[in-house]
Amino acid sequence: IHDRGFAETAAAVQAETGFEHRLETAADGGPSEYEAAMDEGPYEAEMVLQQMSDLSTIMYTSGTTGLPKGARITHGMTFVNTVNIGAPHRISADSVTLTVLPLFHTGGLNAYANPVLHAGGKVVVARSFDPEQCLRLLADPEAGITNFLGVPANFQFMAQLPAFEEADFSHVTVFGVGAAPTPHALIEVWAARGGPLAQAYGMTETAPLVMALDPVDATRKIGSAGKPVLYTRTRVITEDGREAAPGETGELQVAGPNVTPGYWNKPKETAESFDGDWLKTGDAVWVDEEGYYYIVDRWKDMYISGGENVYPAEVENVIYRLDGIAETAVIGIPDERWGEVGCAVVVRREGVALEPQQILDHCTGQLARFKLPRRVLFTDALPRNATGKVLKHELRRMLEAGELGG
Repeated sequence: IHDRGFAETAAAVQAETGFEHRLETAADGGPSEYEAAMDEGPYEAEMVLQQMSDLSTIMYTSGTTGLPKGARITHGMTFVNTVNIGAPHRISADSVTLTVLPLFHTGGLNAYANPVLHAGGKVVVARSFDPEQCLRLLADPEAGITNFLGVPANFQFMAQLPAFEEADFSHVTVFGVGAAPTPHALIEVWAARGGPLAQAYGMTETAPLVMALDPVDATRKIGSAGKPVLYTRTRVITEDGREAAPGETGELQVAGPNVTPGYWNKPKETAESFDGDWLKTGDAVWVDEEGYYYIVDRWKDMYISGGENVYPAEVENVIYRLDGIAETAVIGIPDERWGEVGCAVVVRREGVALEPQQILDHCTGQLARFKLPRRVLFTDALPRNATGKVLKHELRRMLEAGELGG
């Protein structure tokens, strides 16, 4: 079942998988295949008893092994997340949230939309993020938006609009920001306009909220993701396996009723991601003396572009399908607009004269736009260790030293 905007994609999926039925809905009041099918038979509502431990959603994440993994989300996880978000982000039956993140993203579906619906509030869903439309709605008291969640790029694009200087956000209760590091300057700009950004941290595997920063601390604790929410437990484990002291960096691990029971049909990956009840996030953090958490970096090679996780192996697999490629590795590099973007480092086959634009053209249409590399550089050989693993930290050094060709 899909709307008209997904007709082409749905048809392609149907052709590839061979499923029999595909029904289109109509948003403009025109003929609807879905409504016609519903009218053909009697209406029968079947009530099925659900347990909190029952699966409600399989939410896919970019993962840490190169291919997306389906996190099993239960009804209990969704309920606990509603409680976890409700208190720090002031959600009630009077809440109205504007959702601009895609609903296949845990932030779009579970960060505000589900909790607000559970509380009896109202959800306004935008088909996509349009900076001017979004800013206009947020600044309009008659629209009544009380809660808004975005990635840093959303707030950055809106802050660059002329209308931002006159916008009144006094009726908005909480501006939540997450999914990528938020520049301190951006937090300060929004705070000066009366819209302090409440940073938070979450994962698809935790439905998603793990910690949140109270809006009153947005500038006092600038750069912090806040403290763990009500129904979750956290710990920070150093590389040598002990619990980190305040100020010491280690890997964030999470446990509690908001944590996934595992990945769909991936028992090996599930086992590797847990230490008993503790989910190993792969994110490096430290905690200050007051118990506020700060996200330092990601242990893994994944990078975040415009708030979306990108795993290099997926991009590399596409590039490898182009004739003339001997080796390739993709790394994330800083970008003022998107936070990070992909840089593809390529070794050409001998005698092949590939140009950067040919590689970019090859990737277009095979990857989502946020996954497309923005730079292509060439080298004679990729640096590897004794086991053959590409040393991506060495690639970054080579990039900074100007040792890679364009």
